[in-house]
Amino acid sequence: MERQFVIDDLKLGESWRLFRIMGEFVDGVENLHDIGPAVSIFGSARTQPDDPIFQQAVEIAGRFVKAGFSVITGGGGGIMAAGNKGAAEAEGTSVGLNIQLPFEQAPNPYANVQLDFRYFFIRKLMFVKFAAAYVAMPGGFGTLDELFEVVTLIQTHRIKPFPIICVGSDYWSGLLEWVKDRMLTQKLISPEDLDIIQVIDDPAEVVEAVTKIVIV
Repeated sequence: MERQFVIDDLKLGESWRLFRIMGEFVDGVENLHDIGPAVSIFGSARTQPDDPIFQQAVEIAGRFVKAGFSVITGGGGGIMAAGNKGAAEAEGTSVGLNIQLPFEQAPNPYANVQLDFRYFFIRKLMFVKFAAAYVAMPGGFGTLDELFEVVTLIQTHRIKPFPIICVGSDYWSGLLEWVKDRMLTQKLISPEDLDIIQVIDDPAEVVEAVTKIVIV
């Protein structure tokens, strides 16, 4: 009988978790539904404001706003703060999708649309659902996770293809060479899969690569 009580408690806990998940989904859709065409910008939470990569992200975000896009980031520090800062300074919609973590992640002050998420997968869904393009700045495991998840969704035709741009050839070239040398050589991916990702260094060219495909 005691075991049955434990199982029932677990079921009840899972049921309430489903309500929290649905609540996060509804909250995200309601708040982001009218932001218009948007670009999701990713990168390390550890990049400091005096880093040239930080300044580059600020510039890219500002250019996207001037081109008619909203900017979405993970809402935290580093590149996320840079993206929100550039969008806010350009007087655009600056969205921060913050995640509750025990370290590193605290909301930055530059997002004028701020949402908090408990569940990574709902947060990542918002990045994809409302994005017309993805821009990946240098980052760690989280950046790679977000990058390759959306690449996989495009590769498997689960979402419509849109521009995915990795900024910084010095940073990304080694990874992409490994993808070619290992994954492509062993026929674990198709040659056309390599076309999903573009590597661009110049901020103006990053925005141009998106605007020539996405009509605002």
